Amino acid sequence: MTPATLILIPLKEEAAPLRQRLAGRPDVAIQLIGIGARNAERAMRAALAAPTRPARVFACGFAGGLNPEFEIGHVIFATDDAALGAALAQAGARPAVFLQTPRVVVTATEKRTLRETTGADAVEMESGTIQSVCREAGLPCATVRAISDTAGQDMPLDFNALANPDQSLNFGKLLAAIARSPGRIPALLRLQSNCQRAAEELARSLPGVIERLRA
Repeated sequence: MTPATLILIPLKEEAAPLRQRLAGRPDVAIQLIGIGARNAERAMRAALAAPTRPARVFACGFAGGLNPEFEIGHVIFATDDAALGAALAQAGARPAVFLQTPRVVVTATEKRTLRETTGADAVEMESGTIQSVCREAGLPCATVRAISDTAGQDMPLDFNALANPDQSLNFGKLLAAIARSPGRIPALLRLQSNCQRAAEELARSLPGVIERLRA
């Protein structure tokens, strides 16, 4: 059975609760794609090149808040497809304007500037590319993200400086950064907790959306 729904999501931490909720569902495929636009485009074009393609795509994961109204765990979405939009709204997700960036937005000051200059509600690193490829192919797509850090929060570290060339986290660099600044550990633990909450809220929302689309 070809999965009717393809969920593209960057990291296993973002996907873990969703995998548990959707385990055993042959109509849904969850694919880890890595961080950034290059990985997103590669994954989406591979899906389109498969012998059969899905009926719809969800570009999922975490998002950084730019709109101060959004709190940790809020599930937000953007789509050009009326059916997907209606199902997401009925599930309690909030419409939003996303800004895709090539790097992690680290400081609250930078978030405020992006909000003022673009009007976007949230920032992410992959979904805009996925949406663009799906639009080109005439495939229904929705960005569905959960807020992991709010507009007023700084990141505890500059994760851009701790990345590998493929934008994945270099754990050696992370451990070295923590060793240099052990006072950052409480903030890192808070971010981890916020990310877990965001992943759980995403997993609570999306299965209901998929059920509505099957009805």
